[in-house]
Amino acid sequence: MDQAEASLEQAREEIKRIAARRAEQRARVARWDLDVAVFLFAVLIIVIILLFQGVAVEIVSPIALFGLVMVWLVGWRRGKQLYKSFYREELARLEKTLVKETAAEQKIAETIEEKVQKALRDRWK
Repeated sequence: MDQAEASLEQAREEIKRIAARRAEQRARVARWDLDVAVFLFAVLIIVIILLFQGVAVEIVSPIALFGLVMVWLVGWRRGKQLYKSFYREELARLEKTLVKETAAEQKIAETIEEKVQKALRDRWK
């Protein structure tokens, strides 16, 4: 049984790695959603309006820089939140798959054992 438990523990560790990788990929894609794009567009509009109004570049550039930093922070924060959520989803899905596969393997093993026992009983009769 120790080997089976070690194998199961190794499978769980592999599942955690796979779930982390998938969650990271999904979060990387999803963090730049429509809200972030609208915010970035608003910063661009503000910068353009300020430049057309004749505001000095020394004033506009810190505003633009602040807007870009805010966009990055919002995207980074959203990515962290999504990663946690996606990780839990992926982990639950993969563990469910592992349980199904383990149950199927156990059922197959029991079926094979039953057939062997039946064949041995028939042979001894």
